[in-house]
Amino acid sequence: MQEVKQLKGWVTPYESLRQRLQGARELAELMEQEPDAGMAAELEKETAELAQAVEAFELQAMLQGPEDEKDALLTIHPGAGGTESQDWAEMLMRMYVRWAERRGFEVSILDLLPGEEAGIKSVSIEIKGQYAYGYLKAEKGVHRLVRISPYDSQARRHTSFASVFVYPEVDDTIEIDIRDEDIKMDVFRASGAGGQHVNKTSSAVRLTHIPTGIVVSCQQERSQGKNKATAYKMLRAALYQKKLEEQEAARALLEATKTDNSWGNQIRSYVFQPYTMVNDHRTELKVSDVQRVMDGDLDQFIQAYLKRFGGKAA
Repeated sequence: MQEVKQLKGWVTPYESLRQRLQGARELAELMEQEPDAGMAAELEKETAELAQAVEAFELQAMLQGPEDEKDALLTIHPGAGGTESQDWAEMLMRMYVRWAERRGFEVSILDLLPGEEAGIKSVSIEIKGQYAYGYLKAEKGVHRLVRISPYDSQARRHTSFASVFVYPEVDDTIEIDIRDEDIKMDVFRASGAGGQHVNKTSSAVRLTHIPTGIVVSCQQERSQGKNKATAYKMLRAALYQKKLEEQEAARALLEATKTDNSWGNQIRSYVFQPYTMVNDHRTELKVSDVQRVMDGDLDQFIQAYLKRFGGKAA
């Protein structure tokens, strides 16, 4: 059934485009015989919409990786800089949530660790939707912010960094061996608002995979059992990604253009002062409307990345 659904995802839009193109051609031929202003406006509108639809279909054709169609798990961690970097991490979280909601994707905050004064220390977000990972893999890397800090009494300009990592959610049919003896589970009280239950009950769950050192946690649900199940799901995804990375390690060493996910090697800069500009350093795409980008308008950056690098991972 999954394969049938995937094939329909290609056949249906292709047939729709083919039929619309045929209709536009017939309309153009009719206008050559009998010119009409109303028909000309209709044809112009249909031509513009067809161009956008063809571009979207071309982008989908670039998402041919084995994981591209899967749901995505996205994590954000602030760099050094305390409150300023933590605030930047929260701004990025809001940006990705808005991007996903614009596309009609389902968004769940699986784990959120708030900062002491403002912002967040870390967040894990589950984004469910067709090709969610294929699109969001373009966002892996370090994101740089330049602005006059609202937390600086002298109104000086600050530079902050936050790291974004995206990995595909594991399908239940993929076997990942997790032995009970390899797992250390800790329970703790969920942080943040949530009523008496959240504050008084140790419902949050943290899992540590001893052989690899991978740590995941979940405090989304009131039930410890549900949080445990979700944490295991996150752990399986992280272990699956690690397995893929190990398998491709030899090839990755040969990829000179592969992004090094480290502080200072940013993929994109967001400048708020003294001018406004979002600059993607991989594609050289520059957008001056920084507020629109922060409201989730990321498609232009994702499209530029896919056009330049195709289906290759970041």
